[in-house]
Amino acid sequence: MTIKRLLIALPLLLIGWIATLAIVMALGGTAPAAFVPFPPRDLAENLPRDITITGRSALSLTLRSEAENLPARLYHSGAWLVLPAGLEACIPNFLRETSPEAP
Repeated sequence: MTIKRLLIALPLLLIGWIATLAIVMALGGTAPAAFVPFPPRDLAENLPRDITITGRSALSLTLRSEAENLPARLYHSGAWLVLPAGLEACIPNFLRETSPEAP
């Protein structure tokens, strides 16, 4: 019975977490960049000129712009989901580059 509850709870937790990130980003949350999972094929061609693609894979785009309304502009360009990207807390400490300390 516990495994069945866990199998139900984990996907709901994941969906809730993604929904929370998307809502915060859409309502004006600040992030250095935006992450678009499963972008439409023509999204890159429909982007305004001041939006820069900083990462690309077959499954996602990572974009950056100095404009304050980046999420709204990405939705207008055809993105179906915009999540925050580039937040320092999202990168585990062991993956961060550290500068060598002076002795």
